[in-house]
Amino acid sequence: MSDIYHIFADHHADVDAHEFAVKMRKFLDKLVQLEKMKSYRLTRAKLGFRSMNLPEFHVMMEFDNMQQLDNAMTSVLRNEQKIDETHVAFNQLVDTETIQHFLYRDFPDDA
Repeated sequence: MSDIYHIFADHHADVDAHEFAVKMRKFLDKLVQLEKMKSYRLTRAKLGFRSMNLPEFHVMMEFDNMQQLDNAMTSVLRNEQKIDETHVAFNQLVDTETIQHFLYRDFPDDA
């Protein structure tokens, strides 16, 4: 069972989509490498196709449990192994007017 943190976001208009994805992956890869996150997926709306007015990029961050998610956030705040540098590198490219966050879990679960 997992907790999956979903982020939908666009990048700033003056930012290249490839640069946005590369910098986001660098941050997410670091979280996995430090075992602060189980896995992730970074996706982009294909041909802009979506039925709702959602941002173009979708990130799914998978955590074993809420404690692992909390530990990941704490690692970023404490800048463990300079992880906040990679977070800031992509975060400054995000169009904050479009970002949406959601937390889902496998259902039904044992809890």
